[in-house]
Amino acid sequence: MNTRNFAASSLLNGITALAVLIALYLALVYAPPAANLVGAAQVAQRIFYFHVPSAWVGFLAFFVTFVAGIAYLWKGGRKWDILALSSVEIGLVFTTMVVFTGPLWAKPTWGVWWVWSDPKLSTVAILWLIYFAYLMLRNTVEDEARRARLAAVLGIVGFLDVPIVFGAVRWWGQSIAHPIVFGSGGLSDSPRMLTAFLFCLGTFTLLYVVLLIQRVRLEKMRHEVERLKSRITDHTSSITI
Repeated sequence: MNTRNFAASSLLNGITALAVLIALYLALVYAPPAANLVGAAQVAQRIFYFHVPSAWVGFLAFFVTFVAGIAYLWKGGRKWDILALSSVEIGLVFTTMVVFTGPLWAKPTWGVWWVWSDPKLSTVAILWLIYFAYLMLRNTVEDEARRARLAAVLGIVGFLDVPIVFGAVRWWGQSIAHPIVFGSGGLSDSPRMLTAFLFCLGTFTLLYVVLLIQRVRLEKMRHEVERLKSRITDHTSSITI
């Protein structure tokens, strides 16, 4: 990495760190408590400012994998495979955050940890399993080209679940676990809540970008190391012979 890229990367990392601190303040202090909740439920509601942005980042990450998969099947090129893999890993981390923070918010608020009859819960669980299978596939197929092709196909097909998760509440109706938060009685009626939410959404998106840049860079370095090791091994074998 040259000096200019290092400076730009450091600046972006610093801005992201500052944004995270501001997001924490807005979510935990600035945003007013939910007026329709009391006690532990009122405190747990603040998880919303991290729960929903995490879901958004997961969707965004899987969309990037979707696009990278199409690009790989169309044009080929290791860079697209690296981008797809890196984005899946980050997206799976944020989706895992969704799966864990949701029950923490739901239990004190609605009295349940998980409701399988809720369409959003069921579809997001399927989404998590799809991309976990994506990583398992990459670890089980040895041939690099075949692994990349199969992973690209799974990344494309798996993304079809994202719009289903997003529209589940609207298509199949609200539930106690997932009411519609935008509209009458939701965030739109509280400017401070809306400000905190939108800032957290932007911060999580920025965090995704930073993590993706670092993860792609790391994966490229890993490939370069593997290439050098292969060259050294071949050279050593030729000397031995």
